[in-house]
Amino acid sequence: MASIGVGDTLPDGQLGWFDENDQLQQVSVHVLAAGKKVILFGVPGAFTPTCSNQHVPGFITQAEQLKAKGVDEILLISVNDPFVMKAWANTYPENKHVKFLADGVGTYTKALGLELDLTEKGLGVRSRRFALLADNLKVTVANIEEGGQFTISGAEEILKAL
Repeated sequence: MASIGVGDTLPDGQLGWFDENDQLQQVSVHVLAAGKKVILFGVPGAFTPTCSNQHVPGFITQAEQLKAKGVDEILLISVNDPFVMKAWANTYPENKHVKFLADGVGTYTKALGLELDLTEKGLGVRSRRFALLADNLKVTVANIEEGGQFTISGAEEILKAL
């Protein structure tokens, strides 16, 4: 399958997350994104250096600016279980707007066509690093990285596109 791109519709899928009451939920991507302007960004793994030190903090620190430009939701997905994503989210006490969503076995990542096989590094199949901007489920920006690069999928690039 080809990777998702500009003009495509975000596929629906179920992702795990812990809600504001610390209850594990399965949430539909379409429920989160329909009728809204959303950023969906993906990273290869929780607690990994580039993801933890650059990619995620960028969206957390720029969240207010992104919201001011009309973004309703900032959704982070990673091929990790919900408990790992919860623990990772807890390392960012300043976070007010980024939802940490778990794609436990990579089903949603596969639906996006954004799998990254890191088996040789002992990580299994993960997600490519990416940032999508979607308006009412239609992708308007698709910044998809090659390999382990981090050049076009940061918050700054999405801000420029808004």
